[in-house]
Amino acid sequence: MSYDLEQENKEILARYKDLISNTYRTLDEENNKLIRKAFDIALDAHKDQRRKSGEPYIYHPIAVAKIVATEIGLGATSIACALLHDVVEDSDYTYEDLKKIFGEKIANIVNGLTKISIMNHQNISVQSENYRKLLLTLSEDFRVILIKIADRLHNMRTLESMAPDKQKKIASETVYIYAPMAHRLGLYNIKSELEDLSLKYNNPEVYNEITEKLESAKENRERYIEEFKTEVSERLKEEGLNFNIKGRAKAISSIYRKMLKQGVSFEEVFDNYAIRIIYKSDAKNEKFLAWKIYSIVTDVYHSNPSRMRDWITQPRSTGYESLHLTVLGPDRKWIEVQIRSERMNEIAEKGVAAHYKYKEGYKQSSEDRNFERWVTEIREVLEQQQNLSTSELLDNIKLNLYSKEVFVFTPKGEIKILPTNATALDFAFSVHSDLGMKCLGAKINGKLVPISYVLQNGDQIDILSSQNQKPKSDWLEFVVTSKAKSKIKSYLNSQKNQLVEDGKEILQRKLRHAKINFNDEEVNKLQKFFNLKTSQELFLKFQSNELDVSSLRKYIESKNVFNNLLSRFRKSPSKNTHFEEPKEQNLDMIIFGKDEEKLNYSYAKCCTVIPGDKIFGFITISDGIKVHSDNCPNAINLRAQYDYRVIPAKWVNAESFKNRVKIEIEGLDRMGMINDITTVISGSMGMDMKSMSIESNNGVFMGSINLEVKNKGQLEETFKKLKDIDGVSRVRRLQS
Repeated sequence: MSYDLEQENKEILARYKDLISNTYRTLDEENNKLIRKAFDIALDAHKDQRRKSGEPYIYHPIAVAKIVATEIGLGATSIACALLHDVVEDSDYTYEDLKKIFGEKIANIVNGLTKISIMNHQNISVQSENYRKLLLTLSEDFRVILIKIADRLHNMRTLESMAPDKQKKIASETVYIYAPMAHRLGLYNIKSELEDLSLKYNNPEVYNEITEKLESAKENRERYIEEFKTEVSERLKEEGLNFNIKGRAKAISSIYRKMLKQGVSFEEVFDNYAIRIIYKSDAKNEKFLAWKIYSIVTDVYHSNPSRMRDWITQPRSTGYESLHLTVLGPDRKWIEVQIRSERMNEIAEKGVAAHYKYKEGYKQSSEDRNFERWVTEIREVLEQQQNLSTSELLDNIKLNLYSKEVFVFTPKGEIKILPTNATALDFAFSVHSDLGMKCLGAKINGKLVPISYVLQNGDQIDILSSQNQKPKSDWLEFVVTSKAKSKIKSYLNSQKNQLVEDGKEILQRKLRHAKINFNDEEVNKLQKFFNLKTSQELFLKFQSNELDVSSLRKYIESKNVFNNLLSRFRKSPSKNTHFEEPKEQNLDMIIFGKDEEKLNYSYAKCCTVIPGDKIFGFITISDGIKVHSDNCPNAINLRAQYDYRVIPAKWVNAESFKNRVKIEIEGLDRMGMINDITTVISGSMGMDMKSMSIESNNGVFMGSINLEVKNKGQLEETFKKLKDIDGVSRVRRLQS
């Protein structure tokens, strides 16, 4: 392919100038020189490289640097690191070279980014190991994570040029790892865009449908916002306020979550867009003006008190501040209104990067303390969890990523923020690890309660402790904070270390007799085969003789089958390769891989698939190939963590297929409703109905039906006829 190099060089320079134009007002001459030097090195390092789309590779680091500068709001050091983030990995420049040119700080940040990036290209057993790498950088420099999130955002924005299977893998990892991290760092706009783009590639039909409906409703939305502005603006101007009113559609992924959670259609999601009032204020009057605007808005429109959220008096632990209210707007429809100052708005959009910008002139605020407390807690958890598997680490950390919060008081009246469903024991650990370890009970508002008591907003807590108290394994059943979980597990693990060592020696001896090397990879395979969460569990089961020589023999037999399957797909198998087919299945119905092979398979139990569904194969360690729907609840996790075991699959010759599908139906009850439903299913569609359960309550019925379905077309036609029944309001297919 030929390229117009002269035109490309002009475009590179134009993109660099665009980057600088967004930063030069805030940076001095020395910082601008630093950015220019980083650009020159990056340009040299990537001079012969191109992206999958064919465009010069240097476009990518420039774009990442612009995201870092304008959408996250970081300074010169971070912009320079963004320009350099792929230099060590993709060129002859080394860490030592960057250290000599830019100093240790920039070299270390780029080195941290390089470590994470290299993980993306390795065929490791758990892709979420990237997440561990990301989290470990918390104890070094937050800028590593922020730049990595910017890198991932640009990759998602330019994902069209990748192959479909790569698109799904990257999209799944993004929604599994990077979106939650962006959320926890307060980067709400970026978090929403990452989730939307992930949905675009993981479920394009849903994404396109919601996008089209939002677009068609755009004119009505804009007219509505103008009417709101007209009615509210005059009142705000009378009070001498300096403000701006904006309207925006909710994120596509957010609307889809509500549709799933509430079991409703797009049209039934009543708050799929919001209005934001952003006002100018000094530090002294900021809170006063927010409530003044709130008072004016609620004078004009009726508000729903149950949906009022005051994140100004008590900010979220991410530092987010805003007043949220839901009002009955101009067309008598409920709409969310957000009230925030310019400072609050910048922190809401740029998260941690904007956190410390406003400290001068503002007192040390609770959002600063809350955020710093969260950082400290994550670091403590990481220090305590070096021996945990990545999956366990993910579970523990992600507990606090999306969780809502509860506000409680210490005996001295200080506020503490904990996740919703946190217990008295979680509170004790949040005060001090030793207090948690010795926690015996608690007094809530003066009343004695057990340590498992679930905290409520406004509770005042006094912890009771005893020197004789020790952590117990059942504590793990009710604590929810990662700090409490990690401290309890750490103590319990210390008690069984000797047993673990004994079990490890037993396993080493048995593997040696079987002529299998004992190493981390083999241990990981063993624990997955026996469905165990950690290597410690594995060693303990060998120590207790729950696992023995016969168990190990089963593993060795399955290992040979699994390795054979994996090697075939890694080596682009020949079309002539044939796999033994079981007699009870029509194996012509699904073929796998790029060479469309016929292989032994079975259907996953976590989802239901029928011909017409988009599907993929997943190579299990002990149970051959499992076929999953693209919309399977586990699809994202499988692609994010074990993408190298996912294989393309498609339907052929599925005439004799039958599978059970569960559907949910609801509507207004009346005489003859059940008869009408069964007439459509058994009569009109000739389908076999395996079970039916319908309950009626105050004139509304809800039911579930198990059907034997031949293909997706048959199911969709059935849905259409069921929806035509008088009184039926909703029919949907349940995936699991």
